[in-house]
Amino acid sequence: MHPLRVSLHNELHSRPSIYFSEPANVHHLAFFDPEESCSVLVGQLERLADDRLGSNSAQGLLRLARATLKWERHGEFFTLTLVQPRQADDPLWRAWPDDLEALLEPHRERLICATQLLVDAADNWREGPARCGFKDPAASHLGGGDATAWSDFRLDERGVNRLLLVNHGLNAYRLGRMVRRLLEIETYRMMASLSLPVAQQVNQELKDYDRELDRLSECNADGRGSARELSAELARLSARIVRCNARTRQRFGAVTAYAQLVGERIAELRESHVEGCQRLGVFIERRFRPTVRYCLATDQRLNRLAQSVGHLSDLLQVRVQGEVEEQNSAILHSLNARADTQIKIQKAVEGLSIIAISYYLLSLFKLLYQGLHSLGLELSERTALLTLGPLALLILVGVMRRIRRARRH
Repeated sequence: MHPLRVSLHNELHSRPSIYFSEPANVHHLAFFDPEESCSVLVGQLERLADDRLGSNSAQGLLRLARATLKWERHGEFFTLTLVQPRQADDPLWRAWPDDLEALLEPHRERLICATQLLVDAADNWREGPARCGFKDPAASHLGGGDATAWSDFRLDERGVNRLLLVNHGLNAYRLGRMVRRLLEIETYRMMASLSLPVAQQVNQELKDYDRELDRLSECNADGRGSARELSAELARLSARIVRCNARTRQRFGAVTAYAQLVGERIAELRESHVEGCQRLGVFIERRFRPTVRYCLATDQRLNRLAQSVGHLSDLLQVRVQGEVEEQNSAILHSLNARADTQIKIQKAVEGLSIIAISYYLLSLFKLLYQGLHSLGLELSERTALLTLGPLALLILVGVMRRIRRARRH
């Protein structure tokens, strides 16, 4: 048996929903926690709990008096879900217990999503959601008509988004899963929206990058400025774009993943129309999709700008190579001219050398002739010339051949 078989199989049950029956108040908080700093909070919650119903490294279920608390770790956020059974005399929208509020207070600045879901039976809500105080709510029949949900998606004075879920025919298991889907839609929607301020800031930077790229492109097209100077400026611009891309890659990549999860959870609701109200999924899609498209368009614009910088860099590289080839050609032409001059000088030196050798050779023969004449050898000038002339000629021919052979080497 493979050593990972059991753990991999049990991943199917690693994040179960909280199963419960109405009426109940469901509180859900999501904290942006990429560094898992909420791990201390998990220990505090476990010490506060009356009982631990089961946990692993990713999630845990705790019993707090009559309430059930679930904590979950995700890739870059941490969630708490509290299910409180509701009594007849309880307020419509109950607050978190005071002891939990005290534990959560140090983590408030990382709170990205706060949602409260009121779950009740259909018999208690025959008149609709009028008691909830919603303003122009959106509504949908869920699960083929087994439940109905309402919300105006407005934050209350505590910064909490409220939803009402009226159960018509869901058992505890289906009700838990339906509540989980509604809470996940809100959590993933808010996590995806974290990229919006990043995209807005990047768009301001891209305006400057576009102007700089336009200026460099015009200079290159008009031939103004040195190619090396333009390449240096383009390299600095490219470095700024790469830095911006590296800074935003993870955030923009998360937008696609979270938006896809939101779409999947809306589809799993199996919505149908409630007369006089806009469907929940339609309301979310119409207002959430522009945020996603804006972030993705900013990411695409950044990538296209990086590609344009790369194309201009290639053009400048071709221009630099052309200038280098022209310089090399001028250098080669100069070397050829120098070589021709050196050859001419060498030929002139060879000619002068032949003349000098001939002069010294004839002078030597003249001394030889005078020496022989002083020794009493009777030689006429004509005879001496005929005898020594061919010898001098042979010597000169030999010297010239040796010079040419050395030059060839």
